[in-house]
Amino acid sequence: MNKSFRFQLALLFFVGSSILVHAAGKDSIQYEIGVSGLASTGKFSPFWLQSNQYGKISSDPLSTNLQLGVAKDYGHQKKAFDYGFKFNAIGQIGNNSHQLFPQEYYLKARLWFMDFSAGAREEIYGNQDESLSCGGFLFSKNSRPIPKLHAGIDHFTTIPFTFSLLEIKGGVSNGWFIDNIYASGAMMHHKYLYGRIGGKGPVHFQYGLDHAAEWGGNVPGYGPQPSGLKDFFTIFMGHSGGSGGEHINALGNHIISQSMRLDARISQFSIGMYWQNLSEDGPVRFMAKAMNVSDGLWGISIRNKTFPIIKGFVYEYLNTTDQSGPYHDKDGIVYGGSDSYFQNYVYNEGWSYFSRTIGTPFISSPLYTGNVYSNNTRVQVHHFAMEGAAFKTTFKAMASFSKNYGTYGGYFNSPNQSYLIELNKQISSIHNIELSASFGLDAGKLYGNSTGLLISIKKTGNLFNY
Repeated sequence: MNKSFRFQLALLFFVGSSILVHAAGKDSIQYEIGVSGLASTGKFSPFWLQSNQYGKISSDPLSTNLQLGVAKDYGHQKKAFDYGFKFNAIGQIGNNSHQLFPQEYYLKARLWFMDFSAGAREEIYGNQDESLSCGGFLFSKNSRPIPKLHAGIDHFTTIPFTFSLLEIKGGVSNGWFIDNIYASGAMMHHKYLYGRIGGKGPVHFQYGLDHAAEWGGNVPGYGPQPSGLKDFFTIFMGHSGGSGGEHINALGNHIISQSMRLDARISQFSIGMYWQNLSEDGPVRFMAKAMNVSDGLWGISIRNKTFPIIKGFVYEYLNTTDQSGPYHDKDGIVYGGSDSYFQNYVYNEGWSYFSRTIGTPFISSPLYTGNVYSNNTRVQVHHFAMEGAAFKTTFKAMASFSKNYGTYGGYFNSPNQSYLIELNKQISSIHNIELSASFGLDAGKLYGNSTGLLISIKKTGNLFNY
């Protein structure tokens, strides 16, 4: 994290906190302290012990985390104005690395239906099951949160004069890739818009569009990239940024995802079916007519409100093997294929942050290759997961079966299996302590055979009122 960014971050928190404290009534500051230890066999810790954990768990087979944080969330009652903030840091000791880093650091505010935030916070984008999914196609929970400025409507909000049938949510943000692993000072643009119809009825349908782009910064071999206000609007519209190289296509590294979801309530069950796709080349067509229509994430989520032993079940199928065909161009003819998801000609680190894929973790993170880019973008995955509670203990179980074919330029065939069993116990009588134990197992050549156990203890509570 460079000095300029640290100074701006400190100034933001000082000014923002002063304003919010004066605007507040009586509120409370919460704290959390936790320690975790992971021990496993193999070269890497098991896939589901460290993936979709917001980059908090090391890929090292042996590691220890100490986490400290303070936070204030929105109140339970709706207000015309409300605010929150959080700061937590992780000290991590692994057998290959030792580091201390801030995980979440942000201010957020809500004014009527509008949401604003500044900083890095753990978020969920997409229409997938938030707890049991293998991860959204474009955005999963696999990497650390990126610091950004954001404004939008974070939750579905009814559009007036639509008889409560039509709801929307959306937002726009600009973030900063502060890992500087390949390009330095690069930025991330993200905007999204989702619509949902159904109101208070038992059936809802939603459609969403996400547009993300990596842009600006200083890239080895290419030098400083356009990063002015005019260039921001070029990125926002996805227009061409020049007359040569990648700029003739579009300035920056653009990825667009479309998604649909159908929800139905049947007795005590809530059933959701969803589909997400990805486009890295234009023209962008409706997802059912896209060149790579056979690629995507399809899922079904079943939630049960009355039978606590099994509260939720998810099945997902992920396919990224088509990529609009094997050829981008051949014999002077442009086919537009070989999309090489999450990779880019200019930004070699592609769609990753601190060496972890930002999108689905099954497009292998660069940390596995020892390079800045992924060597495995063509995958087929069957993912099963369930969660529930018994004997005052919650549990989660996941099993994923993947076929991994490398890339069009570097083919291999490596099936892999990844399993997880997680138990959580809240002990309110002993100072509100939460105990967690997770067992993970990998079988296959892609990451190597590995078994591991992750144990964590976390305590939360009220620090003070003001």
